Amino acid sequence: MIACRLGSPVGTLNIAIDARLDPGMAGGVESVILGLAHGLSRLEPGDEAYHFLTFAGPQPWLEPHLSGACRLLQGSQAPKRPTALKAFERALRHRIRAWFPSKEQAVVKVPRSDGTIEAAGMDLVHFPLQSAFITAVPSLYHPHDLQHVHLPELFTAGEIHRRDTLYRTFCGQASLVPVASEWVQRDLEAQFGLSPAKTPVVNLAPFNAAIAPLAPGRLEALASELALPDGFVFYAAQTWPHKNHLALLEALALLRDRDGLRIPFVSSGRKGDHFPVLERRIRDLRLGDQVRFLGFVDHETLQALYARCRCVVIPSRFEAASFPLWEAFQARRAAACATTTSLPAQAAGAALLFPAEDVPALAEAIQRLWTDPGLRADLVARGAENVARFTWDRTARLFRAHYRKLAGRVLSAEDQELLAAPPLF
Repeated sequence: MIACRLGSPVGTLNIAIDARLDPGMAGGVESVILGLAHGLSRLEPGDEAYHFLTFAGPQPWLEPHLSGACRLLQGSQAPKRPTALKAFERALRHRIRAWFPSKEQAVVKVPRSDGTIEAAGMDLVHFPLQSAFITAVPSLYHPHDLQHVHLPELFTAGEIHRRDTLYRTFCGQASLVPVASEWVQRDLEAQFGLSPAKTPVVNLAPFNAAIAPLAPGRLEALASELALPDGFVFYAAQTWPHKNHLALLEALALLRDRDGLRIPFVSSGRKGDHFPVLERRIRDLRLGDQVRFLGFVDHETLQALYARCRCVVIPSRFEAASFPLWEAFQARRAAACATTTSLPAQAAGAALLFPAEDVPALAEAIQRLWTDPGLRADLVARGAENVARFTWDRTARLFRAHYRKLAGRVLSAEDQELLAAPPLF
């Protein structure tokens, strides 16, 4: 049992926020860190100080977003940057384990604190990523979702064992396990036996709302650099299998072959181990002239992609909550998404819905968005109204209320109101 120490009820409340991103993790998790930095930096001065725990060295992706009561807290460790050979070896081992699974479960090494937050006198530590470490400092931990329980075919037995061990360990250690949606809250209760009191819903927000608008002429310049068509279907997602790019490719081929609709498609997001599967399917379906996978793009380019696309389609098989759906609403683009986990509640009537595995239904949704400007205008209006409820300011204030409550601080009337308010989905 890990002993917990409570923060002092007076003086500055020091909160460490684990922002140690591994190379290649940029995407949804980066948006969570940057959104927190944006929201907490803009709160009115109080008795709290927010220390973003990072690896040693410059943090150009994060530092411009820190101000006010937010600052860096650098650990002694440097990020591990695998060489191309090491990355190839890791991918090969992954495939070998998938082909020849071992019946013996390897011992999972649970990380422990390197002493940075303890030496810095932190009263709380917030783990907003799925990674964490053992510490006596009271903690908040986000498992985000239990995809390995629901889609075990996408993981090796070793990966399932590792995830289950780490998630249960860090959920057990944490004083609170915040979740992004009521769906995840119910799932953690069903799978891990965690009570709703320990798993408060803290809805997140789109990070593109916190980014400065593109400078005049920049959209046109980026569109030219990327050779973007005047309109296209867009999906911002790393090429993990559960993101379900395959179904989207099948739907595009169906629309071309059945209806003569050659709809261009663009996807951004890191190209992972699953990408070669997508490349082979693109060749088999003869979609090479319609489909582009750009890989990871920066926030400015992401803005340009949303601004240039005609619509957004999200066929994901599993989501705790979808940043691309919020981003589509924020960018005033019509969207369609799968009837997966929390997505229908998040869409709240502002997106077309289809079953993730139903290619004809997905194709119909794409066709309707592509060909019906009236439908797009209606969905854009609904989406803008929906997403206006979600801001990083509100999210930051709600997290601050939880920090104060955990540390035994006096709660303001706003804190109490936020903690008592029902989640938005």
